[in-house]
Amino acid sequence: MPKQEGAPAAQPRGRDPRSRPAPDKAPPSGKRPSTLIIGSEVQPFAKTGGLADVLGALPPALDRLGWDATVALPRYRGVTAGALVDAFPVTVGGYTRDAGFFETPLAGHARALLVDCPDLYDREALYGVDAGDYPDNPRRYAFLARAALEFAARRGTVPSIVHAHDWQAGLAPVYLRTLYAAHPMLGGMPSVLTIHNLAYQGVFAADWLPALDLGWELFTIDRLEYWGRISFLKGGVLEADFITTVSPRYAEEIQTPELGFGFDGILRSRRADLRGILNGIDTREWDPPHDPFLPAPFDVKDLSGKRDAKIALLKRYGLAADTGAPARPLVGIVSRMIDQKGFDLIAALVDDLPRLDASFVVLGTGEARYQDLWKALAARYPDRIGAHIGFDESLAHLIEGGADIFLMPSRFEPCGLNQMYSMRYGTVPVVHAVGGLADTVHDYGLAAPGPGNGGPGDSRATGFVFHEYSPAAMLGALTRALTLFADGRRWHALQVAGMQQDFSWDRSAREYVKIYERAIGQRAAKADATSKGKGDK
Repeated sequence: MPKQEGAPAAQPRGRDPRSRPAPDKAPPSGKRPSTLIIGSEVQPFAKTGGLADVLGALPPALDRLGWDATVALPRYRGVTAGALVDAFPVTVGGYTRDAGFFETPLAGHARALLVDCPDLYDREALYGVDAGDYPDNPRRYAFLARAALEFAARRGTVPSIVHAHDWQAGLAPVYLRTLYAAHPMLGGMPSVLTIHNLAYQGVFAADWLPALDLGWELFTIDRLEYWGRISFLKGGVLEADFITTVSPRYAEEIQTPELGFGFDGILRSRRADLRGILNGIDTREWDPPHDPFLPAPFDVKDLSGKRDAKIALLKRYGLAADTGAPARPLVGIVSRMIDQKGFDLIAALVDDLPRLDASFVVLGTGEARYQDLWKALAARYPDRIGAHIGFDESLAHLIEGGADIFLMPSRFEPCGLNQMYSMRYGTVPVVHAVGGLADTVHDYGLAAPGPGNGGPGDSRATGFVFHEYSPAAMLGALTRALTLFADGRRWHALQVAGMQQDFSWDRSAREYVKIYERAIGQRAAKADATSKGKGDK
């Protein structure tokens, strides 16, 4: 896995997890069902991408639906949150270290469990540095899975289900089916695995197996073996009761050779147990009537504050010197500058975009060639194009609030969040028809008026979509958006349609609860059948 950006800054740790004795077991949590969520990053403790946003928002949403939800992650360098609630040795293979377990509340009754092991997690970055991934990443994330499961068993009230996320937690379902299959508390526990980005598969040398307490019998094509190596993600896919991914369209795409990254056959073998659940967004953090990063509030009933945000955004990028700038459509981009995000299409249109009657503002980091491209465009067209290389949370909010159009031409996009932020802020998205982009943005077809088909009479239309992944197709969709912008009445109707969409986590969490309940029910039915079979004998 390549170097990840956004790791927590270094801070003094100043404590020893062995300094306090483990407390008594926690009291039972009553009749509420519960889930133990395991993942490598959670907002606000550690973040490199959308996974952290999901794992920060899902537990409180589950809590609002009556579930106890605990999310376990490493206590990386600089994370100081939480109170020590337990400490005990955890062993993976021949590797044993004392682990401290720190709990801290999230919204509602949801909580985070931070697993503290300085040898594994007190490092410069989450997954690796410039030289590459940390070579012991298999041990680091196997340790996380083992520590979280054993902590749950020690608490006396084990969860109803385990929910693992991405390859870093992929061994949790494997351990439940193997190492803990006969465990008095963890044995028979159902699990769900969510794939956030299939491009990252946790592939390592096969000789890691014994160092992870996994037998060589798992080194087969129908278990963990993957082209002569092992894959944490493959293990999770094959051993979990259900597999989910972050949008319905992406669930179909990853079963194809084009977007399956070599896993398409594996996923087709579990097709009956694979579901796509669209991610939600944090509607408290991304809320234009209450956004502290906007100069004035606005909502679907009164969009006047959006003009204030646009003027502030133009000034922030130094584009307001052009007196025509506030009236000209403003296109925003907040993205990693890589091919996956469609920057190869943008690069192919480097001579065409400045000719459009529009201004552009971009925020992000990525490949040097794309950073240099945007810096050169900003220098050449200082009245029309602004570029900020880096990341700035306040500026990201201001772009969503102040731009008229949001450009998101991803080659593939499991779910995507920015298109949903954009619609909530009355900023019309222009997207490629893949993954979650296709599931969330409905095209406004200028040449096809009428209800139900994406034309001006279709109340479902929320943006502009192109299907062929080509510079010409992207330019065509963007041009359609710029054309409609001149029609104030229709443009306002399109903004309102987007702002009325429900992208809340409550909607998404309800779908996860359905999966949890189905997995729990299937395991219970199997247990009953097994019990009856033994009785018949």
